[in-house]
Amino acid sequence: MMNRLTSIEFCAGAGGQALGLEAAGFAHQLLVDNDPDCVRTLRLNRPEWRVEQADMRDVSVRAFRNVDLLAAGLPCPPFSVAGKQLGEKDDRNLFADSLRLIAEAEPKFVLIENVRGFLDPVFADYRTFLRRRFENLGYHVDWKLLQSSQFGVSQLRPRVAIVAAQERYWPHFNFPQPGGHVPPSVGVLLRDLMGENGWMHLEDWVQTASDIAPTIVGGSKKHGGPDLGPTRARKAWEKLGVNGSTIADAAPPPGFAGLPRLTNRMVARIQGFPDTWAFHGRKTTSHRQIGNAFPPPVAWALGVQIRLALEQAESLDENRHYAIL
Repeated sequence: MMNRLTSIEFCAGAGGQALGLEAAGFAHQLLVDNDPDCVRTLRLNRPEWRVEQADMRDVSVRAFRNVDLLAAGLPCPPFSVAGKQLGEKDDRNLFADSLRLIAEAEPKFVLIENVRGFLDPVFADYRTFLRRRFENLGYHVDWKLLQSSQFGVSQLRPRVAIVAAQERYWPHFNFPQPGGHVPPSVGVLLRDLMGENGWMHLEDWVQTASDIAPTIVGGSKKHGGPDLGPTRARKAWEKLGVNGSTIADAAPPPGFAGLPRLTNRMVARIQGFPDTWAFHGRKTTSHRQIGNAFPPPVAWALGVQIRLALEQAESLDENRHYAIL
């Protein structure tokens, strides 16, 4: 078994990916985000982590050369179907900056998370361009669409995982396979939180909320507030017995009638965050952090596969060394 692996992460957000990678065996050497609230959230929960508030365009990682993993949760709007899908023409596209950091750090593995739109046909040429750039840096790269619900997350949340590795490690990597178990329904998952104020209609609601959640959305600083998404999403929530128009401050009181709203703690649990993870800021700020996060269980599954690949490569090298001796 190897010693604890090292990682650095950019666009770390509220820590969803970092949490999953930590559980998979990675020790974070540096986490960077340009949002002050996300930075405070990270420091609040993990004061031992080195967290910097900065634009990744302005950061150098030469001091972290040969780190085991460079991870990033790059901005989604350039590739999101909810936006204009400008891709590489979008000012928020940070793939070029990621490649610069990879060239500096020469990590053994790279993990970049993005939205399903990255795989749309309109970006085929850009994906070919990225593959060539990775190859020029000495990396094999591939991408795969992962359904969060197949990794224990009670939510319809497809995410694209882009994984790259140096030559010696790539043959040992496999994308994680679905766990084979059905995640709990929204009602089962949130029963204790929804009933913590003694709501008398709790069990009826649990029966109504009998499916997993639609995709949680967080919005941006310019658009979106503390709610569960646009009209289509709210209709899906209504079928689960949830009022998605706003986020509640607390669970419903005993005599509440009608459709209850979710609290940010409930939304965070749906995303796969532990209940102990605190979010800095007021309701809108916290919800934005939660909604834009990478579900920790999915990050964990990817992290485990990367760790196994690293361990297998190192073990093979050790065996070859002893065979020579």
